[in-house]
Amino acid sequence: MGFVQITKNNIETEHICCALGAKQYENAVKEKKKWLTERMDEGLVFSRLDERAKVFIEYLPAEMAWVPIQAPNFMYINCLWVSGKYKNNGYARQLLNHCKEDAMKRGMDGIVHIVAKKNYPFLSDKRFFEHMGFDLVDQAEPYFQLIVLKWNAQAIVPSFKKQVKPLTDDLGISIYYTAQCPYAVGILEELRDIAETNNVPFKTYRITTKEEAQNSSTIWTTFGLFYNGKFITHEIISPNKFIKFLSTKFE
Repeated sequence: MGFVQITKNNIETEHICCALGAKQYENAVKEKKKWLTERMDEGLVFSRLDERAKVFIEYLPAEMAWVPIQAPNFMYINCLWVSGKYKNNGYARQLLNHCKEDAMKRGMDGIVHIVAKKNYPFLSDKRFFEHMGFDLVDQAEPYFQLIVLKWNAQAIVPSFKKQVKPLTDDLGISIYYTAQCPYAVGILEELRDIAETNNVPFKTYRITTKEEAQNSSTIWTTFGLFYNGKFITHEIISPNKFIKFLSTKFE
């Protein structure tokens, strides 16, 4: 089974794995495709298994990445996802090797990726990357970790940008997000309805440029949920989990 690279020429007719088959996210997938298309001129690559499956890698030069890191001349992996029956078939290794070969051809010094201290939804399993030779180089509260595969020993050590000011002082729920993930865009109105039903203030802030993202105080810019100004989770939370979370605040 081979791989397909999504380009400007085929993105309208090819699926991009994200929210595959979820009808309620159709508009969000269109926004994701628009976001991808705009990033392709900046060096973004999206490669997936030639199958209707959630098996893909998305990466781009770290200077263009929508996260607050410093990693000049490194490749940044947005997402590496292998799901369901496709796990344990070597696809993750093949996709990562594709990224490595591409980065080397471009004369880069290594690859950088964000994981966590333990397994969380929407973040990669750190153990796989450690097995593939990645090393931990930086950490950011509450649980984010920056890992690197470096083949140029003289290259700088990538790091998170140090942010000093809090992201928000809003009361209630605040969510910062980008169009990078259809799940993030697609879930917002459901969460808003739940918050309003419970009389909880609810605001969303869409990050629309890489400059905003690179200087953000939230590490995982795809989705960050705050309550009364305090970071709660990067997880694109389901309506049921959101209801449970709100119930703990108003018991």
